[in-house]
Order: sequence, then C-alpha cells, then structure tokens
Amino acid sequence: MKTASFNEGLFIALISSITGSIIYYLLSVFVADSYIFRLLISLGSLAYILYLLSRSQTHVGRASVVGAWMIIAVTIWFYWPPAAVFILVHIAIIWLIRSLYFYSSIVSALADLGLNLLSIAAAFWAAQTTGNLFLSIWCFFLTQALFVVIPKNLLATDKPQVLTDDRFRNAHRDAQSALGKLSTRS
Repeated sequence: MKTASFNEGLFIALISSITGSIIYYLLSVFVADSYIFRLLISLGSLAYILYLLSRSQTHVGRASVVGAWMIIAVTIWFYWPPAAVFILVHIAIIWLIRSLYFYSSIVSALADLGLNLLSIAAAFWAAQTTGNLFLSIWCFFLTQALFVVIPKNLLATDKPQVLTDDRFRNAHRDAQSALGKLSTRS
C-alpha cells in the first residue's frame, strides 16, 4: 500500500482546484452561491477523506469513518449553520481522521491541527486577495499536502543501536549463567 506523499498532495490540490472550479461555474447559473460553496466543501471533504483512508496503513474502521462523515454531513446540511461553522466541522473531521490514522502522539496531532488552521488561513487569504475560487482551493490543499512532513510521533527519540547491543549482551550473559548452573547440577 502506498503512503501519502507531498507530490500526491500537489496532484490532489490541482485536481481539487480544477474540479471545484468547474463544478462552481457549471452550477452557478442554476444554484445560489451559498449552496454551491457548501456542496464544494462537502464533496472536497469526502474526496480528501477517501484519499486519506486509502493511504493509511490502518485498515480498521474505514467504513465507520465514512458512515460517521455522512451522518455529520447530512446533519450540518439539515441544520444549516453559518458558513464558518460548516467549514470548521469539515476541517475538524479531516483533522480527526489524520490524527487517528496517521499519528501516534498528541503533539503530532496538535501540529496537524495547526496545519489545518494554516490551510484555512491560506484559503481565506487567497479568496480575499484574488477572489479566485481555483486559487483558494489550491492554497487550501497545497497547505494540506504538508501533513506528510509531520512525524508520526513528534515525541519519539531514536534510541541508539548501543542499547540493542546491551540488551543482547545482557541476555547472552544471563543465558550463559543459566547454562552454567544447569551443568553444575547434573
């Protein structure tokens, strides 16, 4: 199974930007912008979650994650919260999935939370500066692609090889001592 890579993240950003722009311009004639943006956020979130699950080394709970996403997505569509809350719920789901499937420490998960907040800021900055949907989506997913540089466990320290050798030596010495005791009893 392939793991996620930055180059794949770039590809996801490009495809998402193109697809999102096309969907927006095709539907903007018939549907209000607020519906289109929420549709784009939901579809983008689902597609990205499916990508993350396909790249995860953990196989447990994938169907449950997709089912939970669907329940949450339908619920927030039904209640129609403000756009900021709608976006934050989808970002929180992405963060939670990456935290559960890609990291083994709270510090790594918090670093990913910071990356998600940076992604939102980059997307809003692009939207405010250029007014271009393509660039907003691009900036969001480009920043998201950086999650691959966050270590699985930021708190882990690599133990030097010497410790392994010491364990072996201790086990070897204990085994020789046990053999010596057995041979003197016989």
